[in-house]
Amino acid sequence: MQIEDFLENSARRWSGKTALVAGGRRLTYGELDVQCNRLAQALAAEGVGRGDRVVIYLDNTVEAVVAIFAALKAEAVFVVINPTTKADKLLYLVNNCGAAAMITHTSKLEAARESLREPSLKAVFVDGAVEAWRPSAVKPARPLGEILQDERPVGPLPKRGIDIDLAALIYTSGSTGRSKGVMLTHLNIVSAANSITTYLENKPDDIILNVLPLSFDYGLYQVLMAFKIGGTVVLERSFTYPAVSLQRIAQEKVTGFPIVPTIAAILLQMDLSKWDLSSLRYITNTAAALPSDHIAKLRRLFPRVRLYSMYGLTECKRVSYLPPEQIHLRPGSVGRGMPNTEVSIVDAQGDPVGPGVVGELVVRGSNVMKGYWRRPEETAKVLKPGRFPGETVLYSGDLFRADEEGYLYFVGRKDDIIKTRGEKVSPKEVEEILYSLPGVIEAAVVGTPDPVLGSSIKAILVTQKGVRLTEKDVLRHCASRMEDFMVPKSVEFRDQLPKTSNGKIAKQQLVENLQLTSPRRKSGPSSPITDRVPASAGMTAQEIDAQPER
Repeated sequence: MQIEDFLENSARRWSGKTALVAGGRRLTYGELDVQCNRLAQALAAEGVGRGDRVVIYLDNTVEAVVAIFAALKAEAVFVVINPTTKADKLLYLVNNCGAAAMITHTSKLEAARESLREPSLKAVFVDGAVEAWRPSAVKPARPLGEILQDERPVGPLPKRGIDIDLAALIYTSGSTGRSKGVMLTHLNIVSAANSITTYLENKPDDIILNVLPLSFDYGLYQVLMAFKIGGTVVLERSFTYPAVSLQRIAQEKVTGFPIVPTIAAILLQMDLSKWDLSSLRYITNTAAALPSDHIAKLRRLFPRVRLYSMYGLTECKRVSYLPPEQIHLRPGSVGRGMPNTEVSIVDAQGDPVGPGVVGELVVRGSNVMKGYWRRPEETAKVLKPGRFPGETVLYSGDLFRADEEGYLYFVGRKDDIIKTRGEKVSPKEVEEILYSLPGVIEAAVVGTPDPVLGSSIKAILVTQKGVRLTEKDVLRHCASRMEDFMVPKSVEFRDQLPKTSNGKIAKQQLVENLQLTSPRRKSGPSSPITDRVPASAGMTAQEIDAQPER
């Protein structure tokens, strides 16, 4: 099976059913399939074919969805780029993937201008007023609107591809360097979609609200999975206006709502009684683990809604899920391997570890990527020989532990672990404690260089409006609930935390900003260790109370 079969099969079965709601427009499966065929034929006419990369640089719109499936019908590889991407990064991505075509909007001309000079581009398709494009564009563009609205009959292109062909390049965020293109085959994506829709128990009557960018695999899969099961997608550009999204749930009788922790933090500050959300059947979370405190609050807000805590990474889409029936028993867990996926936890030598022992998570399954685009050395670091001859498995780079029943608990990224005073500290473990402090809605724990401690622990918090917390309040809370070496050395309060385009807290940006703003230490003899140990280290909560405010 190939991904475009999701749309084509549903169009044959439910031609008149609403497939997509976006920007005030409603398209049936039949209408959507025809538009995708038109654009696929146009791509083919421009010489775009099997294995060519098609860059889709659009907001979450009908046209973006059409572009994805048109590229697949043309046997090309779709590359969805976040619509907020700036010119220099866009140029890198277009150049890196050797794009044969770009599908974009006239509003993005300035950002796209240099990219359009790339010699690999055979064709450019533009939504919006093409006349605004022509005077200053460096390459002619075909009007997307005219192609999609053409009334002449058109059928699908002949099928020649197979399921191991490349279907998509999804670029990682690149927080520690240039973005890497994750190569996903039709088999990878179809396998992941089969597993996820199985455990979510998706049905044709599901209506899924997607506020996440289609460049983010979590957002992309909402469309792919909905079309697979014959459901409906309500596509929003973002969650910038939460009230609008909640009203959309009420209006469209949405049954599925995928969120990330930042969306959860916003929901927990709102009065949700203003909207009729009774149609919701399930809420899912991934991208980053939900704090246990947020899980408890969401369960109180949505007592009849099934809440799925999940874990995945772009390189294999999804790894595990926690059945909703288990969430009150294991709120800190992200569950066990999803259907048709095997997971294990290994030590530095690649040997399996026992329950409770922290190690790296390894993933085995048909959902595991083909590799990183044009990055053989990087690929070899994460795709390594497995237990059985001839196979490779994915080393996730994430540290986990498992309980006696095999339920997984995320500890942290291997490169996020803070080494302080000779001890290893998981930022997530400290953040969990911080989230249990009333009034804290977002927390990030990072390590900052320290000549004596190795790294010192810094907590950066966002609190609920009207809540006043002091550094002493936070340190007292931490000291009463964790070992002394885990207690933050400093606490900073902010109105908001920087986010990636996928809604995750941008910790790398936090660390870089802290390094830029840290005062330079004057040269001179080093301070004694006793002068450099944090005031909170080794203190009880009562002793912290006795200290003056800093």
